[in-house]
Amino acid sequence: MAAPDKVFSLEGKVLKLDTAQDLEAHIGPLRAMDDVEEVRILGNTLGVEACKLLGEVLATKKSLKVANLADIFTGRLLNEIPEALSSLLTSILNLPNLHTINLNDNAFGLNTQAPLVAFLSNHVPLQHLYLNNNGLGPHAGILIADALSELHAKKEAARKAGQVVPDLETVICGRNRLENGSMLSWAKAFSLHNKVKEVKMVQNGIRQEGIEQLLTAGLNHATKLQVLDLQDNTFTIKGARALAKVVPLWADIQELGIGDSLLSAKGGILLADALAKGQNKKLETLRLQYNDITSIGVKGFASAAKDGLPALKRIELNGNKFSEDDEYILALQELLDERKEKYGGDIIDEDTWGLDSLSDLEELDSEEEEEEEEEEEVSPEEKAEKLVKEAEEAQEEPTVQLKDDDVEALAKKLAQTEI
Repeated sequence: MAAPDKVFSLEGKVLKLDTAQDLEAHIGPLRAMDDVEEVRILGNTLGVEACKLLGEVLATKKSLKVANLADIFTGRLLNEIPEALSSLLTSILNLPNLHTINLNDNAFGLNTQAPLVAFLSNHVPLQHLYLNNNGLGPHAGILIADALSELHAKKEAARKAGQVVPDLETVICGRNRLENGSMLSWAKAFSLHNKVKEVKMVQNGIRQEGIEQLLTAGLNHATKLQVLDLQDNTFTIKGARALAKVVPLWADIQELGIGDSLLSAKGGILLADALAKGQNKKLETLRLQYNDITSIGVKGFASAAKDGLPALKRIELNGNKFSEDDEYILALQELLDERKEKYGGDIIDEDTWGLDSLSDLEELDSEEEEEEEEEEEVSPEEKAEKLVKEAEEAQEEPTVQLKDDDVEALAKKLAQTEI
């Protein structure tokens, strides 16, 4: 985080800045900051002309490291946002130290992907990307992931030319309806950016085939991964089996979020068995709420926590199918309490230790106690064919095209930039 005297902020002022004149009344201090390292514009709404002026000013700030442009288009018309975003991103494209870009909570969708793709495929210094809740959909998801794959090639070329280039370390892309259709592209992107440390792709409508592809053909290469959050997607036994296969590869993993993902009772057992192998000795937090995990799975996690997860501090299991006084839950609680007492220190954040509240547990129906039905096994060729088909269908999504002169103007701007 930048020192306070190197931060320019309009955060949360709820300003409606339509014109350059509107922005000028607030931007004087930024003009005067030659060594600004972080700008926070989030929580205001900017029109096209305001974005043009902001872009012109930011383009001169060679020391800028962090640009927080979250939630800056509330109430704007669909046809305004592409030009406004283009003005901003094209202006900051060549800033040599800009390693973090936050575009959360902006309604981009497929119609606004062009300037975003152009920036992401060319901004070599990019290290941390925050792109959460943007309404992308699977087609735009493909384009964004492919842009990141192209970025990897640009980073490699810059390294060969003698430049010091950071790895892409953070990708936050949740609540974007990425679905199965974009998972071939995302898997490829992560297989290339294999030094990534934090990935959060929650609530994206990714089903088990897509989860399997993402894990076994993408994130399995990310051996430096520290945080993975895939909550509120659909794993089932297929995704659970894929997770169990790759989780031992992540020796640095500290936080794993698989809550509300239909992991299944058998899937919980598979994951517990994988964690018990002792390859994840840095894991501190495990989020597994609402996954149909039963007492047998809890037994597995209790065993794994004791023998294979020496750093585990927190496990979340509410909404699963066992009783609150289950003997293995009590054993887990006792183990984590002992660790808190031994390692917690003088000031303890209770939310980072122990079990979560078990206020919403389900009862296991007698029918569910029977053996779970295995999902039909399909060949790798059939899996690939299905994902390719979904990717093709995703790319057939209708989109509102930019006007020809808008596209031409954007192309000219990009042609004038030098990386």
